[in-house]
Amino acid sequence: MVMRLYDGSADDVDHGAFGHRHASCRRPDERIAHVIAQALGDARDVLNVGAGTGPYEATARTITAVEPSLAMRAQRPARLATAVDAVTEDLPFADGQFDAAMTLFSVHEWSDAEAGLREMLRVTRGPVVVLACGPARVRDFWLYEYAPDAPETEARRYPSLHRLAAALGGTTTVRPVPIPLDCTDGFNETYYGRPELLLDPAARQDFDGSLVLLRATP
Repeated sequence: MVMRLYDGSADDVDHGAFGHRHASCRRPDERIAHVIAQALGDARDVLNVGAGTGPYEATARTITAVEPSLAMRAQRPARLATAVDAVTEDLPFADGQFDAAMTLFSVHEWSDAEAGLREMLRVTRGPVVVLACGPARVRDFWLYEYAPDAPETEARRYPSLHRLAAALGGTTTVRPVPIPLDCTDGFNETYYGRPELLLDPAARQDFDGSLVLLRATP
């Protein structure tokens, strides 16, 4: 049984309490979007798990979004599809229903990463793409020297890359994703050249470390 909070947030992440300004900080960066698009290839029917406000949902594809938090679903732009209220560990879809699946900045919020990835593999006949943080790199971020609590908490929450790759099985490739100095997306490590923005409480709600992309194919 997956623990869900009052607004539907799964496990220990209470988006209902602090997620109401999420969309204002999380604006897609075209360079990160390009990496995701490359990993998805020519897939047309794509599942987005832990979709949040949908910043990387390309309108050129047919996206089915899954998001358990009411606060996050309420902030999705009108141009995007309404997200399904469900959790990753129990997806309400048929086997092999989608061409591809992705989860971006979300796997560390799941109650059971292995179960969630098994479900994504079950409902997908093509690649499964995971954009996550390399937890070993979080402690290398300069913020760790000044305010270690936030990055240390995130380092403990993110599954190791070995664990994710083992759960994905099949043929899994791992590649680093550079974070541009002028990145338009608003997770905390994007502010390494603009540290004054870390004074904004809304910005500090999205701490992620060095990005990596895992792509599993059957």
